[in-house]
Amino acid sequence: MERMNYLVGDIQGCCDAFERLLAEIDFSPSRDHVYVLGDLVNRGPHSTDTLRRLCGLGNAATSLLGNHDLHLLAVAHGGRKAHHSDTLTELLAAGDREPLLDWLRCQRMACQAHGWLMVHAGVVPQWDTQLTLALAAEVEQMLRSSSLRDFMQVMSGNEPLRWDPELTGAARLRFIINVLTRVRFVAADGALEFTIKGAPDKAPPGYYPWFEVPGRRTADTPIAFGHWSTLGLMNRENLLALDTGCAWGGLLTAARIDEGRRELIQVPCEPVPLSADAA
Repeated sequence: MERMNYLVGDIQGCCDAFERLLAEIDFSPSRDHVYVLGDLVNRGPHSTDTLRRLCGLGNAATSLLGNHDLHLLAVAHGGRKAHHSDTLTELLAAGDREPLLDWLRCQRMACQAHGWLMVHAGVVPQWDTQLTLALAAEVEQMLRSSSLRDFMQVMSGNEPLRWDPELTGAARLRFIINVLTRVRFVAADGALEFTIKGAPDKAPPGYYPWFEVPGRRTADTPIAFGHWSTLGLMNRENLLALDTGCAWGGLLTAARIDEGRRELIQVPCEPVPLSADAA
């Protein structure tokens, strides 16, 4: 049988929809591979089952970490308080909480496979593909280290707003995380903007959707990402945006990416009674 590779947008705890999607594509762990583009948990009703399912897929799945996944790690390690709209209570109380959290902290911040650079949110214009992967690896090393709990206390925050290769310590890691898991709008000089979560036409003056910034060094690199539910599906030659609002009653989307082929598969999701502003 032919091996098939799929990218999947934000699941956000919608495990039932994920199961329907796997059935729709006739996914076989012994044959196929799925790349999940972050935000595995939260907002949807079944975050625990989602992590168990992905963990159980073993080497047949590569999962990226999104802002909601890092939020879970921060809450679990005392670095952040739970939000009123979180749906993580069951997971945090689960008997297998610790092995699931240990599995989560060992997932990727970015990866490249089958010609695609994969991130949860985006990149800044100053980063090329090689630098993006190298910086992602710095965060991955921290998340897997014995310093995780200490770092969770200082991970949150919007500063610094601009990339500087001389950044060190928590400030450097925080900037990398904010780009890879939170970015939507960026200025031409790479300054980040976090107050606006709307569609691309809502960009503040002087800012662009990160993928439209003139001179972006990854412009010739195919990039797949999630995170931006109000952007919705984007299917361009070098850009795939796959967050189609599953947790908000939209769709869960997969894209098959084999040998230049591209096929989109979507399944409906049950709505969660929350505002999409919380995404």
